[in-house]
Amino acid sequence: MLEAVLVISMTGIVAAMVAVFIRAPINAYVDQARRGELSDSADTALRRVAREVQRALPNSVRVDATGTVLEFLPVSAGGRYRAAPDSSGAGDYLDFNSTTDGSFDVLGPAVTVAAGDQLVVYNLGLPGADAYSGESRRALTSTGAAVSTLAYTVGGTQFPFASPSNRFQVISKPVTFLCAPTASGGDGSFRRYGGYAIQSSQPTSAGAAPLSTLTGNNNALLASNVESCGFVYNASSSARNGLLTLTLKLTSGGESVTLLHQVHLDNSP
Repeated sequence: MLEAVLVISMTGIVAAMVAVFIRAPINAYVDQARRGELSDSADTALRRVAREVQRALPNSVRVDATGTVLEFLPVSAGGRYRAAPDSSGAGDYLDFNSTTDGSFDVLGPAVTVAAGDQLVVYNLGLPGADAYSGESRRALTSTGAAVSTLAYTVGGTQFPFASPSNRFQVISKPVTFLCAPTASGGDGSFRRYGGYAIQSSQPTSAGAAPLSTLTGNNNALLASNVESCGFVYNASSSARNGLLTLTLKLTSGGESVTLLHQVHLDNSP
């Protein structure tokens, strides 16, 4: 009996000594795994934003005053419109001097148009030529997988400016990335919203329409544990390119990871 007590006591002492030595490596492994998860989550979210925003309509990227809400109009197709009749005098060309001309031939490969897509010509993102306000945007009436002649609703007013390169874009519904950080403990969220109607003023609140009405894939959580984040968009003086800087800091269990990502955007309409 005495021998058993001695064995149990010695085993306890040895186990306690071993625990002292292996505690630090185990804690280090857990901390490293947590940092790895945070890094992967932040990297995936920022890469998602970068991949999508590269499809943005030129001059459609806008960031709110807080730097936590990013919106843009995604381009689903594009090409060149016929700007004049062909050598035989035939062809459906886009007449900017007509308030009733509502169609044109697509030069080059046919385009795919989904229901609800809209047509944009020479969006400058300025008053009088802004897709959000509607001056450089029209509703398409042509839909299909291989459309070679695009028809659209003129609305009594033709596009304000012709494209110097005779280019057009087909856009789908806008996309918003909204970051709601929480400084204490990193309980904030980073979400993607889509599928809502184009607004002249940028939606900036997740608790107000149209963002508050979105569900399912149109209201997707990209990252949690958000402590801080930010979007900074700088367009060059020539307005031919822009630079979007994304930062995201995630915190969990006392561990924090901060990532920065930059995206170059083509703003030539």
